[in-house]
Amino acid sequence: MLRTEELRASPPMFDSPLLDRFTRVHPVVPVVLYVPVILVLLVTGVGRTGALAAAAWVAGGYAFWTLTEYWLHRTVFHFEPEKGIGKRLHWMIHGVHHDHPNDPLRLVMPPSASIPLALGFCLLFWAVMGSQVAPAFAAGFLAGYLAYDMVHFHVHHHKPRTAVGRKLRELHMRHHFQDHDAGFGVSAPYWDYVFGTPPKRRSRAD
Repeated sequence: MLRTEELRASPPMFDSPLLDRFTRVHPVVPVVLYVPVILVLLVTGVGRTGALAAAAWVAGGYAFWTLTEYWLHRTVFHFEPEKGIGKRLHWMIHGVHHDHPNDPLRLVMPPSASIPLALGFCLLFWAVMGSQVAPAFAAGFLAGYLAYDMVHFHVHHHKPRTAVGRKLRELHMRHHFQDHDAGFGVSAPYWDYVFGTPPKRRSRAD
């Protein structure tokens, strides 16, 4: 098999074709699922706090997402047990993406994983912040997640034309092909510089 085909053709996760179908997701699915939810939360947030305060809480929710993205990627996705069910779960959650990073149907998070996580975080926001400000905060958080999914798909499946897009693609490709222990911020790579994990450019001697 050619290298390009190997990077694209990921194997089934389950013997059942029906179950395996749920692990392969078209990139439009998160948009269809989350844009209406984000809009409802945003409208609700504005109605409860006013436009200016809602904007601040949306920004806070987005910032919290970027931290969540970084730490989920670093501590959960890259926690790699050496054997047993832990090894299998790691491969299903993230290992398959590193083995076959160009599979276009495994570049966004399956709803079977993203929806429970989104519900869990939103319940946490409501419990900690209260119903007055939680909707706007959750709108920013989920908008950040959706932006992450779209950026991740874009840098893998397209050749970005903007300087920002090219830089994001460069940093993420270094994470995949040079050092998977660095470069955990996909849509927000600045956290790698804050926490000391920026991907380093290899010298010719390497």
